[in-house]
Amino acid sequence: MQTSIFLARLIGTPLLIIGAAVLLNQAWYRTMIREVIASKISFYVAAALGLIVGLAIVLAHNVWTLNWRVLITLFGWVNLLRGVVTVLFPAQAMEFAGRHIGGSKHVPLIPGAVAVILGLILCFFGYFR
Repeated sequence: MQTSIFLARLIGTPLLIIGAAVLLNQAWYRTMIREVIASKISFYVAAALGLIVGLAIVLAHNVWTLNWRVLITLFGWVNLLRGVVTVLFPAQAMEFAGRHIGGSKHVPLIPGAVAVILGLILCFFGYFR
């Protein structure tokens, strides 16, 4: 349980802050996302970091219980799998991201809102529960 609380604080706090920043500065983040998608090195670094962070979370916290702790595990697995797919198939991942993310008017609104909600949940359980 101590690992879950630590990871809830470690993941929840930045998610909450970054999600709020994204919602408050949508035009700026929309431009940044398009630039990352257009840059092979930035896209690769983001994928590699996601892979490393996801693997670290999965190795430290592969908890499949029907409570809030599964959110941490799912966060780890999503990042790990996204990183693996992007590193193994970079051209296809960049093309997919450009087609589905780069031109969307809902980016960064939806990811920002999801980050805030997930951050609030994890912060609640990490700090107050």
